[in-house]
Formats: sequence, structure tokens, C-alpha cells
Amino acid sequence: MTSDVKTVNRGMTIDELSQLFSVSDFNSYPVEEDGRVIGIVSKFDLLANFVFTPMHMVPRYHDLMRRTVGDVMTPDYIYVGTDTKLTRVLQLMVDHRLRSIPVIKAVQRLVGIISRQDVIRALQPAGVEPTDGSP
Repeated sequence: MTSDVKTVNRGMTIDELSQLFSVSDFNSYPVEEDGRVIGIVSKFDLLANFVFTPMHMVPRYHDLMRRTVGDVMTPDYIYVGTDTKLTRVLQLMVDHRLRSIPVIKAVQRLVGIISRQDVIRALQPAGVEPTDGSP
């Protein structure tokens, strides 16, 4: 788990979010308000901002970039607690095709985030054979 988590707020513009994604290796950010996690915004949410149907007029690019994180974030997100077992985290990641999962404690307070890489790192010792001859 990474405990030093970069977060964003719902007032950040799509332009600012796009710039943030371009300089980081992150695929999503928790959205915080008053110290509480209120959603997640991902690169997918950013891209979905530009999808339109034939029934809607396509806004100008600059108008889309002025929209906010609050307009595109996912307010119903999957998270785990500090006591959630690794097997449950893994199952959630696989079932929902998640790249990371926020770790939340009471009252939606962010403790950290678990990435796929964190899970892979945690699973590596399980594949190491004992050197003392035990099974």
C-alpha cells in the first residue's frame, strides 16, 4: 500500500487533471472534499468526457476542458478497509478490472491506495520455495 497518496478536488478542471495525468504514472486519483473521499477520477473518466452520441451537439474542446473533476468523477467507487485481506483485494481488482483501490478508514478518511504493483509485490514471497527443505 502507498500511504502518501496524491488526491484531487472536485473543482479541479479537466485541463488541470489532464496535465496531472500527463506528468504522473497514476491511472486514477481519489477525489477529496473536507478530508473525506467523495469519489475517484480515472483516465477512463477523463476520456469519457469526450464521448458524445449523435443526439448531442459536440461542445468545443476548450469548453470540455473547463469542466470539472466533479462533473466526470465516479462517486460510487470500490474501496477496502485497513483490515481487508490481500485475497479480497485481489478478487476485487480482478472482478472489476481495477488498477488501484483506495484504502479507507472510518468516515471516508483516506489511509492509502493499493495498486496492482503492490499486490504483485505482496504475492512474490508466496512463490518462493523454502530453503530449509520444508514444504
